[in-house]
Amino acid sequence: MVLRFMLLMATLPLLAVGSTVHADDWPSPVQALIEEGLEIHGEFEAPDGLVGYAASHQGREMTVFVTANGQHAIVGTMIDAEGNDLSEAPLDELVRAPQEGELWHQLEKSHWIQDGPTDAPHVVYTFTDPNCPYCRQFWQQSRPWVEAGDVQLRHIMVGVLQPDSPAKASALLGAEDPVTALHDHSGGESVTPSAQPRHIEDRVYRNNQLFDELGLYATPTTVYRHEGRLQRVDGMPEAAKLREMMGGAHP
Repeated sequence: MVLRFMLLMATLPLLAVGSTVHADDWPSPVQALIEEGLEIHGEFEAPDGLVGYAASHQGREMTVFVTANGQHAIVGTMIDAEGNDLSEAPLDELVRAPQEGELWHQLEKSHWIQDGPTDAPHVVYTFTDPNCPYCRQFWQQSRPWVEAGDVQLRHIMVGVLQPDSPAKASALLGAEDPVTALHDHSGGESVTPSAQPRHIEDRVYRNNQLFDELGLYATPTTVYRHEGRLQRVDGMPEAAKLREMMGGAHP
């Protein structure tokens, strides 16, 4: 199943974005909404003397429009005479883009095995369980792009499917050559679960935590950039989606 990535972002803490207005200077209606639990991410110009605020509450994004006198606020979507949604662009800029940037940074800091050249123009993160047959299938289907140098897959190793999955994931992360170990395993060789140093096992534990915190449920789950935005695919992608994930047609 393919999801717009903003749905996943609702599971993360929302990020406050710098605004030209100090918190003590919020208009009274905005301050009242803040006291009710609304989080303000930024301010933007709106038509007809209104001041807009990009906001969120419990993962739900919304815009707030304050009248010129600062005494009244309208919570909702603004539409112009042509039916264009004037709330989407501010929410993209002030809420979604910062959230997606933070999520990408979290993925960068996770513990992964590099599959593909360092200078590949397209980076893709995928949560991989050693006991997942679909992870192997995804690895195999991605070979043309990886071997052509177009894509670097970063396998975030998790242990979530079977009781011995954490030990197998640790064995791959702790291998003398993790890249070769993952390559051999994905190509069909079995991996033997084995005790690893505490810091290696802790890496798998932290990856599992991230998997849970993001509300993920399937492996592989893959995150990538497309047209400047983050996208997520749960499970094996269809052919058209695979091409999008890999950044283009089959090499």
